[in-house]
Amino acid sequence: MPLEEYHKALRMGLRENRAAEARGEAPGLRVLPEEPEKLSVRRESLGIVEIPSELLDGTCNNLRAGAFSRSFYPALQEDSEFAHKWASLCKSHLEEGIRDPIKAVEYLNHFYVIEGHKRVSVLKYFGAISIPGVVTRLLPKPSDDPAVAAYYEFLDFYQMTGLNFLVFHRPGEYRELLEAMGRTNREAWSAEDVYALRTFYYMFRDAYLKESGDYESIAIAFLTYIKMFGYGASRDKMSSQIAQELPKIRQEIRNRQENAGTTVLVEDEVKRPLFTFSTGGKVTAAFIHNGSSATSRWVYGHEYGRYLLENAMGGQVRTLSYENVEDDQAAEQAIEDAVEKGADVIFTTHPRLLMPSVKQAVLRPNVKILNCSLNTSYPSVRTYYPRMYDAKFIKGAIAGTLTRDGRIGYVADYPTYGSIASINAFAQGARMVNANARVYLEWAGMKDGGGLQRLQERGIAYIDYLDRLGANTGNQLGGIHNLALIQCHWGKLYQSLVRRVMEGSWKQEDRGSSAISYWWGMTQGVISVLCSRRLPTGTRRLAGVLRDALRDDRLDPFYGTLVDQKGRVVYGDEVPISATQILSMNWLSSFVEGRIPAFEELSPTAQELVRLQGVERQGEK
Repeated sequence: MPLEEYHKALRMGLRENRAAEARGEAPGLRVLPEEPEKLSVRRESLGIVEIPSELLDGTCNNLRAGAFSRSFYPALQEDSEFAHKWASLCKSHLEEGIRDPIKAVEYLNHFYVIEGHKRVSVLKYFGAISIPGVVTRLLPKPSDDPAVAAYYEFLDFYQMTGLNFLVFHRPGEYRELLEAMGRTNREAWSAEDVYALRTFYYMFRDAYLKESGDYESIAIAFLTYIKMFGYGASRDKMSSQIAQELPKIRQEIRNRQENAGTTVLVEDEVKRPLFTFSTGGKVTAAFIHNGSSATSRWVYGHEYGRYLLENAMGGQVRTLSYENVEDDQAAEQAIEDAVEKGADVIFTTHPRLLMPSVKQAVLRPNVKILNCSLNTSYPSVRTYYPRMYDAKFIKGAIAGTLTRDGRIGYVADYPTYGSIASINAFAQGARMVNANARVYLEWAGMKDGGGLQRLQERGIAYIDYLDRLGANTGNQLGGIHNLALIQCHWGKLYQSLVRRVMEGSWKQEDRGSSAISYWWGMTQGVISVLCSRRLPTGTRRLAGVLRDALRDDRLDPFYGTLVDQKGRVVYGDEVPISATQILSMNWLSSFVEGRIPAFEELSPTAQELVRLQGVERQGEK
């Protein structure tokens, strides 16, 4: 009987070794890379620890590596002394159980066995979830390596929970996990909290391994699942229910596994199909708003876009509207109601509505759901947002021609994707026409407020305030006269997006597991700059020339060498900077006075939006 088990285990080991060789990998166990003294800055004794079996894949003894496959299945022939010892240990396990802990070191979430290799092999063969071991932790030298940064985040998580089975390899994912669970990284965990997470995780683990068999992606899949379905709502689910839901989020998991991110589409060009798609001659488009058109300029703009969409499409489009949808539950109910009323396309018009949009999208794959946000890596929904930086470039040039002392004020809202690009483009425009121009940056979303007031108190004459360029003639907001205004043509944007569904061209833009984000601006007619008659004639003509050049792709605000506030060349190639690079800018131009605020400095409203789609400040991890 034990020798028969060895025979089965050996076949599994040889199969795993052949698969490793086919992938171009060395067969056998991982070996601790170097001597502990060279590898780490210090050691920590953890005592007896329950080691997750899937993380036990290494040895401290190079001579032992070839005796096993990566998963610790045996790899030596059945007539060897090794095989007989393994079979004897197997017999002991079946009769009495293996009780003695192994000895191991842990380095970067991998466990390397010092003593007890065959015990590990037998226990893993019989499906042990964890194996007790006396563990010494080797703390790696701090570095810029993302794996090391993620590991130090794990140490904080471990200190709070004592849990070692959730392993992420990218910085920020432990923070995401805590946020998805409704917790902070400073909150103490009770024994009940730890037990609840452990129980739910292993329930999920069982379902996921049956669905995919992929041990290495369990943590990513777990994080994705609770972000989709909620930790509180899911932890009492049975394994069978989880198994039914997992196929629905396979694309979301794959996006994270492959680090596929988001494909940013900056052109509104698709090849028209020979035969157009029709849904009985009419498409129903639903609009779900976080606020009211009566009180919010943002919602009013989207509602006017909805009106133009319905009136421009010749009776082919019917629309539905939902206002004051203020939380996730209300958003899900609104989406469900829209689907029941026949909605083919659903637009949720605020980033706060992103997660309920994603959840409903994975549950309703036949409905097209789009959220008004940027660069969010959820392939189940598509996102869209106006590209502002071209218009900001023009406004910067206008301000540069008007200022006498070179000082120009700029009030941004939140440090989210695209907002830093707008600031830098504004500064580039001002500097292009005025060699003395300096942009003084303030933020409207700070806890202490007062961004506009601080600029006014400094006597700065021209201020770009939340998409309006004004002349400051007093110390009160009412003393600012608008000189240039950015206008967003939501109706044109919505017409283009709905036509994709009607004409069957929607699928042409699929990018596999990558999410899709539409980022359209002046070239597509989505954004324009309105100039006041107060402006000098020459300045208005300049704005028109710049507008035409930008629309025709004859002018690029970010062409050439770009230098940050510390004098570092951030981008120096004489080729167009990519849309992704522009969207993700986390540095300020050398022409800007000010800084990107820390998360803690922002108001609660700003923090909520930055948490969803905020950029990291340069140098942060």
